[in-house]
Amino acid sequence: MTPAIHIENLTKDFPFGFRNLKLRAVEDLSLQIQDNQIFGLLGPNGSGKSTTIKVILGLLNPTRGRCEIFGVPSTKVQSRMDVGFLPEAPYFYRYLTGFEMVKFFARVCGVDKKILKDRCREVIEWVGLAEAADRRVGTYSKGMLQRIGLAQALVHNPRLIILDEPTAGVDPVGSAEISELILKLKDQGKTVLLCSHLLAQVEDICDHVAILNRGKLILEGPVDELVRHKGLQSLVVENLSEEAEAAARQALEARGAKFVRIEQPQSSLSRVFLDHVGRAESRRRAGAEEGDGKQERRSDTEANQGE
Repeated sequence: MTPAIHIENLTKDFPFGFRNLKLRAVEDLSLQIQDNQIFGLLGPNGSGKSTTIKVILGLLNPTRGRCEIFGVPSTKVQSRMDVGFLPEAPYFYRYLTGFEMVKFFARVCGVDKKILKDRCREVIEWVGLAEAADRRVGTYSKGMLQRIGLAQALVHNPRLIILDEPTAGVDPVGSAEISELILKLKDQGKTVLLCSHLLAQVEDICDHVAILNRGKLILEGPVDELVRHKGLQSLVVENLSEEAEAAARQALEARGAKFVRIEQPQSSLSRVFLDHVGRAESRRRAGAEEGDGKQERRSDTEANQGE
């Protein structure tokens, strides 16, 4: 099956300064996002998430490597015909009503005129803004702006939806409702690439995550596997007496306690994220200090030779 997004050995450099210096935002990144999957792209600020999304959307060309959307290179316009995008800080025409704004994006995306109005009403109702559809966008709250942004990303019925911080600045109730909408998208057969700092939300709704740090992939895998404490198990029993509590499994059964199941204790995605990013930073600092030490030793040796 053709993956929704295929990234292979992606590297992106940005020139800066007057000495042909380059800033490497993404380094040798390879990812594969399957169809009908909710995929979380995580990382601290400056980790390369936004650059990766811009390359996927064809807004930036990679320095090296390649990216494909449903088998079509992201450098081609055709790759974006089946993609909906909600940026982190979208700009909307504040003087338009919610319906007028969604209709504008529907026309830009080439929605058939015969179904255009009905489709706009449908997605606005789906995101819960039917009652506010005829209000100007400038009067919308932050949560309503995120909802109308999601409506414009869905109006042309794309197979892939890319959401960059969809719940930024949204209250807990609004955040939970947006999470429910994302889960409904998967039920409809859509693929969702979610970029978020709310790790609890990502843990609840994502099937698979990748963590970036300083442009490099440091961890990837299914959420349920990443948060599982490997090598540890917990015993869940019923009718456990005080005497049986300290006994082994055979003693428990002998005393009439009912063995229910074996579980693997769970961590949290927040802890996994912090642990791996922290280790990556420690390795980077250790490497930098080792390089400085070698430089100092070389300098001392050269000075001694000079004497």
